[in-house]
Amino acid sequence: MTGDLREIGGDKSLLLVDDDEPFLRRLAKAMERRGFEVETADSVAAGKAIATARPPAYAVCDLRLEDGNGLDVVEVIRERRPDSRVVVLTGYGAIATAVAAVKIGATDYLSKPADATDITNALLATGDELPPPPENPMSADRVRWEHIQRVYELCDRNVSETARRLNMHRRTLQRILAKRSPR
Repeated sequence: MTGDLREIGGDKSLLLVDDDEPFLRRLAKAMERRGFEVETADSVAAGKAIATARPPAYAVCDLRLEDGNGLDVVEVIRERRPDSRVVVLTGYGAIATAVAAVKIGATDYLSKPADATDITNALLATGDELPPPPENPMSADRVRWEHIQRVYELCDRNVSETARRLNMHRRTLQRILAKRSPR
């Protein structure tokens, strides 16, 4: 399906919204090679401005951006162009945010690291057709480690507060944080 770019009304416009600059550049190049006409934004404000001025046929929005929530961009795209196909990306997969993204109008929800093929498949999937499962999904240990890291960062790297929120012993958390990330 990768080479089969189904256009919405002849439009191949794609808006990429992510504050991870290297990832944004790589993804933009990969999507251009797949036939999309790519525009990029590195913030909610820039994404909303582009979505308002030139509503895209396709969009890929990161959930957490430095200046807010990527779902705000999804809402603007949906208001301006209801037929657009939007995929929400995040490094912190959670069922609640996936449900919120789909309710607002996202076509799909992918956890990072998602590659250009996964994203293209999600953007171009039609009807009840589901994209194939990822080639190399994260292990359960890796998902747990990512969650712990996220909570640790949200607690401003405070080990005691993180341990309290995760309902685990502080020393156990310190041992986990000292190890390398699982594959």
